[in-house]
Amino acid sequence: MKKIINIYKPQGKTPLEMVKVIKETFPEYNDEKIGYAGRLDPLAHGVLLLMIGEETTKQRETYLHLPKDYEFEAAFGVSTDTYDALGIVNNVAMKQLNNNHRDEVEKFIKSKLGKQKQTYPPFSSKTVDGKPLFLWAKENRLSEITIPEREIEIYNFKLIETNNISTNELKTEILKQIESVTGEFRQAEIKEKWEKFFEKYCHFEEAKQREISLGISQPLQGFEMTNQNTFQTARFSISCSSGTYIRSLVNELGNKLATGAITLEILRTEVGEYSLQDSLKLL
Repeated sequence: MKKIINIYKPQGKTPLEMVKVIKETFPEYNDEKIGYAGRLDPLAHGVLLLMIGEETTKQRETYLHLPKDYEFEAAFGVSTDTYDALGIVNNVAMKQLNNNHRDEVEKFIKSKLGKQKQTYPPFSSKTVDGKPLFLWAKENRLSEITIPEREIEIYNFKLIETNNISTNELKTEILKQIESVTGEFRQAEIKEKWEKFFEKYCHFEEAKQREISLGISQPLQGFEMTNQNTFQTARFSISCSSGTYIRSLVNELGNKLATGAITLEILRTEVGEYSLQDSLKLL
């Protein structure tokens, strides 16, 4: 048998779990070799190509290198070690994007068009000295190695819109994402750290707003204080070569703005000629 299935991978599922779903749904594939082309992070969702049959899986490299389109959302003001919600909070800026920042976002977008080198994110499956990067990161041994780079190309990159999300909405969304993931991804520790972050953030904001109202303190120079219990978000679309890490782009943008940022959503809308609207949805 030789077949390609364009399947929709929901948020929280891994590609291997989707292979299992296909075999459970279509018993005729139980004895077939099934691979996938183009890994999606557990929290990412969208188009995933499954290759059915030995002859098809031998052509994995062809499908793996197809260009990809994404829509993604970033939340500013906080960062994690995984660059998304499934990570340990490691920096809190609590700064609102202003008009100057929007100009910086547009400059960042323009600077990223074309061919370039991108460093692999620490929490990724890229192997270094026989061990995936995420294990080096979990063991706090990244300082012992050089994280490799790869060449990528960005063909199109646009800012769609900016918006605000309340702290309660952000908390609900992040905890939902963490709970959607099965397997061992430090969920208990990550959830505990996020809950402490939200508790501390709300108390900080309440105190800061009281100080400002009483004239005791002023917002940080060059920044507008975030409205109480509010974070700013931005939604983007991008067309890029295979191997481009969206999480890394978001983290780099957050560092550029000195606000920090996490990827709140990654939706893969196209892989080559395979589109989201034609994806098989089983879950």
